[in-house]
Amino acid sequence: MFKNNVHVVIMAGGVGSRFWPMSTPDTPKQFIDILGCGRTFIQMTYDRFKELCLPENVWVVTSAKYAQVVKQQLPEIPEKNILLEPCRRNTAPCIAYVSWRIKAKDPNANIVVAPSDHIILNTPHFQQVVSSALDFTEQSDSIVTLGMKPNRPETGYGYIQADLTYSSPRNKNIFRVDQFKEKPDLETAKRYIKSDKFFWNSGLFIWNVKTIVNAFRVYQPAISRIFESLLPYYGTDKEQELINEAYPLCENISVDYAILEKADEIFVYPADFGWSDVGTWGALHMLSPRDDANNALIGPNINVYESRNCIVHTTTEKKVVIQGLDGYIIAEHEDTLLVCKLSEEQRIKIFAEN
Repeated sequence: MFKNNVHVVIMAGGVGSRFWPMSTPDTPKQFIDILGCGRTFIQMTYDRFKELCLPENVWVVTSAKYAQVVKQQLPEIPEKNILLEPCRRNTAPCIAYVSWRIKAKDPNANIVVAPSDHIILNTPHFQQVVSSALDFTEQSDSIVTLGMKPNRPETGYGYIQADLTYSSPRNKNIFRVDQFKEKPDLETAKRYIKSDKFFWNSGLFIWNVKTIVNAFRVYQPAISRIFESLLPYYGTDKEQELINEAYPLCENISVDYAILEKADEIFVYPADFGWSDVGTWGALHMLSPRDDANNALIGPNINVYESRNCIVHTTTEKKVVIQGLDGYIIAEHEDTLLVCKLSEEQRIKIFAEN
């Protein structure tokens, strides 16, 4: 059942071209249907919260340049719940802004913060974990992060080291955080995998609005003063004008550095619901269904012969025939066709800029 005080924040301000030619700075990853399933990343993010949160309690924080695409892709949520950043200032100002905005509407709000561009394969289990964590934060002054159980020595994710000695008396699945770890090198990641104390940092956070606002007041007073001063104007015609003036004054800092690594009551809920941030074509290849030759084919009319270890993303009705390739990305979007070695996909950003 819905709880009226549950709010969901979707962070959708990112830019990038790692999935070029499909994603560009004008239409970044969160607004494209990278899986070929008929729903974009941000739409899938919204969908998985439908059982937990009322549409009027869903908030999107995004760049002003993406306002129209958010309205088009998420018509269910109120337009006033789309908060527009005039400039990029990382996740701490983003979260501070939406937290004070929610506080003005619901001082007892219980909040989930989620990136807009991640994949979760087991939605029912995800909903169960989030619901359990929300019960925990509703009754405590705690911040909960969702830690993903790692299945490989991944160097592209940050890690959370948990104290698994004792679980919380209020929830046996929740443990105190010992440390947050930066993205490791391969040897360090291998050590993490051998231990049962390390989890991928998913970027999914759960807290009560009072908890996060107070944390900003204690650990980031300059940021808190900015958004506290705007309380009389949230939800009014003056809000956007004042945000446009104040937002650039915020420090460019992530919520991990600003709050999580400083606060005391930080907990992790280890979980395994098929999470990935799908940051590369290689990651998408690993997540997608593959044929006997390890080819992932996303599109309605793709034929491959004598080819292995490829990912093909061509979602138009055009017939695509590929022969004799091993370990390639083949992706088409509008007037652009990309054929690139998977092992050299880090060069895609260079291709996109030329």
